[in-house]
Amino acid sequence: MKILLLTKTSDICREMQDYVKTNLSEKDELLIFEGEFGDTFPKIEWKGDYILSFLSSWILPEELLQKAKISLNFHPAPPKYPGIGCYNFAIYNKDREYGVTCHHMISRVDSGKIVKVLTFPMYEDDNVAKLKDRTMDYLVKLFQEVFELILKRRNLPKSNEQWVRKPYTRKEFQELCRITPDMDDEEIKLRVRATFFPGVRDLPYIEISGSKIILEEYETIKANS
Repeated sequence: MKILLLTKTSDICREMQDYVKTNLSEKDELLIFEGEFGDTFPKIEWKGDYILSFLSSWILPEELLQKAKISLNFHPAPPKYPGIGCYNFAIYNKDREYGVTCHHMISRVDSGKIVKVLTFPMYEDDNVAKLKDRTMDYLVKLFQEVFELILKRRNLPKSNEQWVRKPYTRKEFQELCRITPDMDDEEIKLRVRATFFPGVRDLPYIEISGSKIILEEYETIKANS
């Protein structure tokens, strides 16, 4: 069995790399590429059985997808939230349930047929960090469940769930980050809670008279509210 595994460089991604390595036999072939948002996808000559994308930011070219018998993506959100900003929109919409999705990859992002979904509850005090932590636990669980089927050469399940909408874009997410003086206190607090996460590319910001003030310390804002 030949597998191409694509991940980010985070600890949890490297744990999944080790998990795959540990469970493959000597006869299996594993090729791993890791990278972060903005990294160029490596030029490779590969053809095999499975492409597995775990939290990878790369959008794969159609020609590569066609070289795999099955290509799977593990998406850190339920089918209600394709694209980016998944945690953020779920918090902003005050959802009571969240989830993770395994789906077949096609050239359009988060649009392929769904294999399996795991769901779990959301809480009123959830912020991005809390929701992300729980999501990672379930995404690991989903990956291991699906990979076990692959190892046993079993057919993958076919979920009845469908993608609810077209993928969210970065522009839509950046609009969620936007705070204006006409918003009431509740709306401002909700937007900050839904979008603040330290170290990310897009943070909540206040727009006043054409100026953009980025909010970098959520706790300070919270204490003064």
